[in-house]
Amino acid sequence: MTDRVSAEGAGMVERQNPATHAALDPYRNSVRTQGRCYPDLHEHVLALAREDRLVIVDEPINKDTEMHPLVRWQYRGGIPETDRRAFLFTQPTDAKGRRYGAAVLVAGLAANREVYRIGFGKPLDEIGATWVKAMAAPVAPRLVTEAACQEIAIIGDALDAPGMALDGLPVPISTPGWDNAPYLSAGHYITKDPDTGLQNLGNYRGQLKGPRRLGMNPSVELRAGIYAHWLKYKARGEKMPCCVVIGCPPAVSYAAVQKMPESLDELAVAGALAGGPINLVRAKTVDLLVPAEAEIVIEGWIDTEFLEPEAPFGESHGYVNLQEYNAFMEVTAITRRRNPILTSFISQVTPSESSVIRRVAMEPVYLNHLRSALGIRGVKRVAMHEPLTSLYAVIAIQMERGTPETEVWRALYGASSLHRFAGKWIIAVDDDIDPENADALFWAMSYRCQPQHDLKVLEHKDAGHGPRGPHDGGESAAVLINALLKGKFAPVALPRREFMENAKAIWERLGLPPLKPEVPWHGYDLGDWPEDLARQAEMAVHGDYFQLGAELVAQRRSDVEMNAPVPRKPTPE
Repeated sequence: MTDRVSAEGAGMVERQNPATHAALDPYRNSVRTQGRCYPDLHEHVLALAREDRLVIVDEPINKDTEMHPLVRWQYRGGIPETDRRAFLFTQPTDAKGRRYGAAVLVAGLAANREVYRIGFGKPLDEIGATWVKAMAAPVAPRLVTEAACQEIAIIGDALDAPGMALDGLPVPISTPGWDNAPYLSAGHYITKDPDTGLQNLGNYRGQLKGPRRLGMNPSVELRAGIYAHWLKYKARGEKMPCCVVIGCPPAVSYAAVQKMPESLDELAVAGALAGGPINLVRAKTVDLLVPAEAEIVIEGWIDTEFLEPEAPFGESHGYVNLQEYNAFMEVTAITRRRNPILTSFISQVTPSESSVIRRVAMEPVYLNHLRSALGIRGVKRVAMHEPLTSLYAVIAIQMERGTPETEVWRALYGASSLHRFAGKWIIAVDDDIDPENADALFWAMSYRCQPQHDLKVLEHKDAGHGPRGPHDGGESAAVLINALLKGKFAPVALPRREFMENAKAIWERLGLPPLKPEVPWHGYDLGDWPEDLARQAEMAVHGDYFQLGAELVAQRRSDVEMNAPVPRKPTPE
């Protein structure tokens, strides 16, 4: 491994430079064909190593019991988001001791925002605008005749030899102890509309059921494009041609997991993200186009007559999805490049790689929808809550102070309508509330919201992605909460900024543990702070509080009740 505990056992970590690790040698010579302007997965892995965002595990690791649990610890072990890394396993084994001829990359596309940035190829503050532009102006793919993804092709009966089909792929078990098989978690399924010929690229789980049989769960509740295609082929009485890509240029993976209108070709959007057309090549046994720089491509036909049991499998909503009937695919070919890298998303309980990869793109899409598509004034930011809730359930909208209440409600209703499945709890907050801080959201909901006036329930919301309960009935609801200040409030009850900053300097001088300030970390004025009370507070910090006490004697009264407010002079405008 790149990181290992020293012999002294004192917690010291001896690090090897990932960029010079010999295990990366097979990936150092990617070929740039026909004007390719985007990195393939091999180049992405090298970029991760150069920026010290890659842990190379160069020893046997059991993909069925050890691999995902190892990576899971960086999400459930108190590791700060900024310190999370991608993991490259160069010697995967399985529960029966088998070895594999492919490496496995876990959390390699979005272990955190920095890993996403490296794959995306743009600074973080440009990613949102790039997504909006890419969806508005896709770049058509380019057809090529020779491709890295077909350097090795195993077709037809050749798949029946041991280790030559799905049994030769080191697909990890995501949730050992609950999942009933290894599942593709980063399998990008490509199908096409039989009427229009438009291809769809989407990421779905795939259960390994046999050397030549792969499951397919289309997440029907999300109305995935592949499901619409499946229904059309079923109506025709035909099997559906399909290709599953495992490992590909990062731009393609980012497009595969994004929720887009059905009229958009995800591979064309990927081209716009990459700044040039994605190279595609014709598959060997089905009439589909696949990314030429893919690592592994599985070709075959999805049955439209029969379904069979699939799952249990741990899901991103944080619960195990129990067994249900779903589709399956008969494999007709597997093509791959030499020295392939199989990608596996770490999903399930969030935060995870799958939540980061969706969040970085979806938040700017929501913001653009409210600001540009709907023209709502005062929207500053949209934040989708990630820990445990998996983005779709809780959405916060940060508004500028003084935004008219009509615009606040337009924003709440607008956010509830963008996706049929997203937004069970949608909360509008002021710009002093950190929308990523659940404690701050509860604070605003507790004291800036009166439910009888500031809460609306929208019935008949699509139930979306989540565990099935006894009262679902296929429907849910959206709760819209206006948690903005409705007038002037007294100051936030923390020391004023200058006193906190001075105390921080003392803290650091004393060598106390490093501070990580959390908003709010100082008090601030919310409009209801009369000049006389400001004067009294100044007297206190200058030690003149007994002088103030003498002044208060003059205001003694016998005709008031305990806790009655003191009459105040209006603050000059």
